[in-house]
Formats: sequence, C-alpha cells, structure tokens
Amino acid sequence: MGWLDQLAEHVDDLRRAGRLQQDGRSAQALPILDAVLAAGTDPTIRAYALVQRFGALINLGRVAELATAMAAAAEAVREVPDPYLRGQLHAFAALGAHLQSNLDRGVTHLVQASRALAAVPDRDEETAWGWHDLAMAYSYLGFHGQALTAIEQAREVGASAGLAPEVFAAPGIRLRNAVSLDHQGDTDGCLRVLRDIDAELSRYLATDQLRPGSRAVYGYALARRAALGEPTEAGAATWLTGGGDSVRTRDLQHLGAVCLTIAAGKPERALTMLEAIPVSAEVLGAPEPARLRSICHASAGDHAAAHAADRYAFRLAAQRIDQLRDGYLDGVAARLDAQETQRDPHRYGDETLTDPLTGLPNRRALEHYVDGLLARGERAAVGVCDIVGFTTVNLRHGRHCGDLVLQRIAGVLARVMRRGDFVARFAGDEFVLVLPGAGPHHAAEVARRIGAAAAVENWQVLVPGTPIGLAAGWSEVGVNGRGLSAALAAAAASRKPA
Repeated sequence: MGWLDQLAEHVDDLRRAGRLQQDGRSAQALPILDAVLAAGTDPTIRAYALVQRFGALINLGRVAELATAMAAAAEAVREVPDPYLRGQLHAFAALGAHLQSNLDRGVTHLVQASRALAAVPDRDEETAWGWHDLAMAYSYLGFHGQALTAIEQAREVGASAGLAPEVFAAPGIRLRNAVSLDHQGDTDGCLRVLRDIDAELSRYLATDQLRPGSRAVYGYALARRAALGEPTEAGAATWLTGGGDSVRTRDLQHLGAVCLTIAAGKPERALTMLEAIPVSAEVLGAPEPARLRSICHASAGDHAAAHAADRYAFRLAAQRIDQLRDGYLDGVAARLDAQETQRDPHRYGDETLTDPLTGLPNRRALEHYVDGLLARGERAAVGVCDIVGFTTVNLRHGRHCGDLVLQRIAGVLARVMRRGDFVARFAGDEFVLVLPGAGPHHAAEVARRIGAAAAVENWQVLVPGTPIGLAAGWSEVGVNGRGLSAALAAAAASRKPA
C-alpha cells in the first residue's frame, strides 16, 4: 500500500495533482491542491497538500509567495509526525532556499531531508518521489555526487513500488553537472556527459519511457553540444518545445534557442537574444549566460571578448566554490564545538542553557558565562541588540516567518563575532553580545559590522514589504563593580540603529 492510499479522502485529486507536477504542469496542479485545502479537514491530508503546493510555487518561480507557503506547510507538518512529509518539505525548502540565494539554509534543509527520508519505513511511490526531489535539490545547489546518490535511491525505492527505473532518469542532474564542468574549464568532460545524455534519449525513445517534463532538458543538452561544435542527429529544436510551465523549462528553451543560433553561424544574433531576455541564475548556474557569450564571441572571431567573458564565467563559478568552502569551515567549527561539549559535560551538559529556536545560548547560559568572567576578575563590553520591525513581521507574515527572521539574525550575529565572543538570545527579539576584554572602540566596530551584515540580507524575499533592521546599545561589566543587570540596563537605554 502506498502512502497516499492510507488517506481517507481526496486521494484521487492528490494523485492527479502529483502527476501534473511530475509532467511539469504545476500551474494546473495548484487549483486542485487549493480545492483540497478548501474542503479537507484531516491534518495529514492538509499537510500533504500544503507541502505539494509549496513545491508547485517553487516550480513556477513565484519567489515572493514562498515564505508564506513554507510557513503554512511547516506548521501543518509539525502537527503530523510523519518522516516522509518532513523529508519532502525539507527537499522543497532546499530548492526554495536556492531560489532565494541562501546556500547555508539550503544545505541545512538538504541534511534534514536526507535524514527524514532515510527514516521512512515504507518503500512506496511517494517516498521515491521524495528522494527524486531531494536529488533535484542537491543538483541545483551544486552537490552533483550527492544528487546522483539520491536519484539512485529514488530508483531503488521506486522499483519496490513497481516503478520503472526510467521514471527517475533525471537528465537535469547530469546536465547541470555537464555545464558545471564547462564553467570550470573542462569542456571535454562537459561534452562526454552531454553525449551520454544524448545516448540515453535514444534508449528512452525506443522504450517510450520519456517524461514530458524532461523534454527541455534533453533539448538543451543537444543544443549545447551543437553550440560547442558537435552536431547531433536528433533535432534539438523539436525537444525544446513543450515540457511544461516551470521556470526551468522556460529558461532552457530560451538558452537552447541561443545555442542553436550559435550553431547556425549567427553569433551576433545569439548575443542579442542573450541580452534581450534575462534568465534565472538558479536553473543552470549564474556562469551559464556568460559562458554562452564567450562561445558567441569566439564564433565571431573576437577572441579578446571571448576570453573576458570566459574569465567572468569562471569567476562566478569560483564564487560558488568559495561559498561551499565557507560552509565546510562552518561545519568543521560546529563539529569541534560539539566535541568540546562532549568533553566538558559539566560546562555544557544542561540542555536548558540553549535556546531551541536559534541554537544560541539562552539567558541562563548568559548569566553563567558572565558570572564566570567576573569571578576571574575580567571585564567585557556588553551589547543589547534587538530587531527593528519584528512586531510588524509577526502581524503581517505570521509567527513562523518571525521565527525565520530570528534564526537569520542569530546567524548574522554569529558571523560577525570574534572567536571567543559570546552571543545569547535573551528574550523575544532581544540578543545579548559579550566581548571579553573589549572596550568602547571595539564595541563600536562590532556594531558597525552587525549593521552592515544585516543590511545585505535579502529580507524582501523572506518577509516581502517589511524592512528589517537592528538596534544596539553597549555598556561594560567588570568596571567599577558593575554587574550584568546594571550593564544590560545601561546598554538597553543607549540603543540606536546599528
């Protein structure tokens, strides 16, 4: 029995919406899901429909609606302790974070999705599609090896549910791998992968197993080969038609037409096409338009311009690698912190010292920390920092979005601190910073960094129409016998925009 078969009502509608999404017709799936939500009262049915609706909005690229949709889905899933729903939600959330250019949050959702799906006891069709969507998320975020592993898991689980392996061909994973190789200078490697995709297309045509939503992917693989000077027998233009209403399909069709124009010996026309219609950086990576410009210039004989465009494409690819390296360093730091916790249970063993929402130390931990600092005769700058606009966030967007803002601010504060500084969530939207050995000048510099870091966050995507800022005030402990309470009061009284 499949996961959907266990539901009491609306099963046929949910299956129909699922098939439409799989075929790349999310716009048609949305009203079906909305109708189920309007009529359904069962918590599990509503959770499933809300998660699928969140996925449909991601497919359609409706970024401004993602925060609200995810909040509703996450709240519903919390009420239904089901690992499949958690895994599917986090897989979609990783894709949503990718659309919002938030790599850190996307990676967190990838890990959570993988753990949740691995805990699903049944090997049914819905779980197989959950692994498929996780594979897509891995691929879009640049984790190509993990994407291939996840899609193999989808095929294995799908086989247990009676699904043919071809259902989970997922050519988009290998296409993104191919263009990533080209962006990093390995054009031969790119062509090898593109040839494999072409050969796969021939096999699937012979068995009539091609998914409609894959048409544009195969078409782009053929067109990209042609742009690199390697003609193919299959007609790329034919495959670039149809394929659904997703942002991915739209952008692949446009870029595929650019590639075919290059192959037809019209590089100037191809450049005009590239400039006329912007494409999403999330589909094939930000370097892809720049790489196509380089191919255009090379085809036109302007090798200086081709070199410059290639260098720009490579720089964009390197920026992504740098982000992944930063994430790796953060992961190692977190692991070392966990090991320190295990080695020193008397210091960290009380779970009541941690704020469960942000993962930061809480008020009690702050008091313990400052007591120890004062007992050693040390002094420190103490800052009180709160969020400007937080009340409006909760009123306009709901508590879940408020929680997301708190988590984002916690990350901002943690990033700008020195090693050895202390950050705690004190209460509500109020955070306290302790800078051992620091004086007013260093506190002012930290305040400047906090304000700059908060200003560059993309709050418009997370809470559209609601500006977010920080206000901070500073004082000192350990000076003239001043304790924590007096320092906090003085710091709160001196708060101003950071």
